[in-house]
Amino acid sequence: MWFSLFKGIYQVSFSYIYRSNIFKHNQSGKYMKKLFFFLLVISCTTGISAFSQGGGGVKKGMVAPDFKAKDENGNTISLSQYKGKKVVLYFYPKDDTPGCTAEACSLRDNYDSLTNAGYTILGVSTDDQRSHKDFKTKYNLPFTLVADTDTSVNKKYGVWVEKERDGQKFWGTARTTFLIDEKGIVVEKIDKVDTKQHATQVLSYKIGQ
Repeated sequence: MWFSLFKGIYQVSFSYIYRSNIFKHNQSGKYMKKLFFFLLVISCTTGISAFSQGGGGVKKGMVAPDFKAKDENGNTISLSQYKGKKVVLYFYPKDDTPGCTAEACSLRDNYDSLTNAGYTILGVSTDDQRSHKDFKTKYNLPFTLVADTDTSVNKKYGVWVEKERDGQKFWGTARTTFLIDEKGIVVEKIDKVDTKQHATQVLSYKIGQ
């Protein structure tokens, strides 16, 4: 999409500038030509960079990307330390907001069923450690929260995306859950999350059965 867009801009702009004689046979024209191409390169680079922040996305059947980040207590954790266990890796936009609280509480209220099914739960958002600790304490959450303050984990999983609210565009986390098996393979990806019934959604998938 980005390449087609900038190709179109390039073709239209170059045709206009060329016909307007800006480039023809004078020193200022040479500088204008250089400036035009410089701006074109910058525009393309910016567009490609914006596109890449969302990532191609981790899909079912792929190896779950490893990562290192701090938990709510400031301890460094990595996905690889959970190798040999089934993991619910869920990404959510923000601590202590209605949808994210409902989702976390669904997992909390069904925590015994989830652990009996062999799951370890990791929640990831871009909130910092203090926010995570307050959120976890307030709602008595029994699982680890990962502080992805630099958005690197979000980007690895392709859930850092451009959003729009009230006509304003911004970047944020797409609410998504990855179910990862004992070998580190993504066996399910849930991108239509029912926040109030999320534990039921997770338990409906029978990994390894």
